Amino acid sequence: MTTAHHPRYLQQQVLDALSDTPVVCILGPRQVGKTTLARQLQPERTYISFDDATLLSAARYDPMGFVAGLPGRVILDEVQRVPELLLAIKLSVDNDRSPGRFILTGSANLLLLPGVQESLAGRMEVIYLNPLSEQEKHHSPHSLLASLLAGELKPAISGIQPPVAGVADAVVSGGYPEPNTRNEQRARQWYRQYLNAIVQRDVQDIANIRDGDELLRLLKLIALRTGNLINISNLMQDIGLQRDTIGRYLSVLERLFLIRTLPAWHRNAAKRLIKAPKIHLIDSGLCCALSGLKTADWNQPDNAFGGVLESFVVQQLICQAGWVDNELRFSHYRDKDQLEVDLVIEQGDRLWGVEIKKAASVQSKDGRGLARLAEQAGGNWQGGILLYTGTSTLPMAHTPNTFAVPMDQLWKKDTP
Repeated sequence: MTTAHHPRYLQQQVLDALSDTPVVCILGPRQVGKTTLARQLQPERTYISFDDATLLSAARYDPMGFVAGLPGRVILDEVQRVPELLLAIKLSVDNDRSPGRFILTGSANLLLLPGVQESLAGRMEVIYLNPLSEQEKHHSPHSLLASLLAGELKPAISGIQPPVAGVADAVVSGGYPEPNTRNEQRARQWYRQYLNAIVQRDVQDIANIRDGDELLRLLKLIALRTGNLINISNLMQDIGLQRDTIGRYLSVLERLFLIRTLPAWHRNAAKRLIKAPKIHLIDSGLCCALSGLKTADWNQPDNAFGGVLESFVVQQLICQAGWVDNELRFSHYRDKDQLEVDLVIEQGDRLWGVEIKKAASVQSKDGRGLARLAEQAGGNWQGGILLYTGTSTLPMAHTPNTFAVPMDQLWKKDTP
């Protein structure tokens, strides 16, 4: 099972961008298939990787000359290793604005790198490629996010006894293509090697960090707390680092697409800034490897999978947004009464909520957060879902257009 065997649903967005934009930049974590996607879409292009030390040295020594010597259509892989190349690309594009000249790929967010002096604004379209979604892994044409936004969800009673199958496997396997070809033990070895390679190479490319082990310790701690509010003071106490150091490390992990921070939603946008964001590991497979969770642990009573499951669902819906509507905004909701909604989705003034439960049954109290969010949103409320491991799609009482939906609707080929 490799990336080549799975559809990447962002490929049309890449082709559309190449048809009218001089520079198309595909960003995302290492080993998620950025290069494979670019080369499969246009195999005739010249391919240059800056993991090649000779080419890296040449590009750094003379960026202008390097770009001037390139053929008309080219893929430049791992371009974050040569941020000074962007200015040379800008000057080249200003002389020839033909669409589709450059495909860049990067395993760090170029737009957040401190050494980048040129954003290529107006000349470059950035497309974010995530690890494989479950929808892609199952080759499913059905997008739960699209159904939610279109108001197409409706009750569907199933005679199958809960819980739905496959949720634990989906969470533990995650979306990196390579470990999905291995058993759990061999997958964990892959994750160890993956993180070591990132610390030894990518971290040094984008930040001056002396102790990579500290960064890995922080990442492991975040894995144990994924889906929780960020509490810098607790992290300082538990890991023994200063506030500024933790802030810098979090920034590096976010630039490398290993974590994401989800801001807090508030009816008054200005007040969102004083609410604590949540932190998520982007890939649930990596999260499970770091925290020691296995598929066999799914039914343990300590609910260790709760936060990982939340991060998994958030990632699936953000992936689907890439091909459904990449202008969607995502946040989380929590109020003074501790009522919360795991994911808030906004499209202009319209708003939806998503709550996530590991349980296979729904109780009336499970919908209190969605009901409060609907009340706060007022006329902007469009509907919501409570994803759970039951098998029926059921209307939620007291909240309009809101349903309890089986978790496997994130990837099943049939609509609920």
